Amino acid sequence: MLFHLSSEQVAIQDAVRGTLGECWGMEQLHAFAGGEEDFDQQSWDALMVLGVGSLALPESDGGAGLGLLDAALVCEVAGEAAAPGPLIGQITAAIAVAACNHAQTRALLGDIASGAAVVSLAIDSKHVQCARAAQLFLCRDSNGGLELVETGEGVEIEAVAATDRSRPVSKVSIGDERRYPLFAAGDPMVQRVLDAALVLIAADSLGGAQYCTNLSVEYAKTREQFGQPIGRFQGLKHQLAQMALEVEPARALVWYAAYSWDAQLPDCTRSAAMAKAHLTEVYTRTTRAAIAAHGGIGYTWEYGLNYWFRRSIQNRAWLGGPAQHRARGADLAGW
Repeated sequence: MLFHLSSEQVAIQDAVRGTLGECWGMEQLHAFAGGEEDFDQQSWDALMVLGVGSLALPESDGGAGLGLLDAALVCEVAGEAAAPGPLIGQITAAIAVAACNHAQTRALLGDIASGAAVVSLAIDSKHVQCARAAQLFLCRDSNGGLELVETGEGVEIEAVAATDRSRPVSKVSIGDERRYPLFAAGDPMVQRVLDAALVLIAADSLGGAQYCTNLSVEYAKTREQFGQPIGRFQGLKHQLAQMALEVEPARALVWYAAYSWDAQLPDCTRSAAMAKAHLTEVYTRTTRAAIAAHGGIGYTWEYGLNYWFRRSIQNRAWLGGPAQHRARGADLAGW
């Protein structure tokens, strides 16, 4: 593995960053968080036009022929911008459908890859992101396998007040509805799909943590107190340095987890578990430190740091907390 990004990978991140910069700034985030919708069509369409939904698909399926590492780089930028939409569910579902052998399910791949059919993760939780806008849910079947469930009669969706305001959730109850099988319980792809989701959550957390660190450093350079920038004060210097020391080494953990998934290395499942556990904790610690570094303004609604803090709390709990995944990692290592 090369321990730096290729020019193509840098270009992918720059394209996603530029697109979100045009359609998803703090003004749009405030308006979205204060509204009643759980989905932003404009930013979603802009990302799908870039081919984000099909990025990790084989060229034979109309994709870019790239891998989970490249998808993780996209999710990293999405986390940096606190972008809305079930991007992680969409990418994970596309990977799953492309790998399954059910003709009826594979017929959905075109709409999923293009973003025309919005897919949200409903695995191991009744609280689902952007559920009111989704056409499909990726969830477990009654035996522990994976399937796609089509929204409609038999699916009850109830909006709930949740922590994350950038990706609102709803309580979803699934009854009698149209189901599309993916993988039966015991199929190795069940774990691979779950691992992919964990890696993408870790990547989203990395992007958010890096954003909060960068924002804090810039604020410390410009905010003056006692006639000088607050970044000159030793206590704050140490705090900012600690944030950087936690975030930057964690980047390699995400990249390696994605790389090991692509290469199907023996430790790919453990790497995904450890990346998810560590990055979500780093994210929560970094957002807390960023708010403290900003002082009073960091606590205000208008400044917006709360969106990243709230998102970090959601990422930490999503698909299992750090303690759960560290225990899994220990078991997988034979400890």
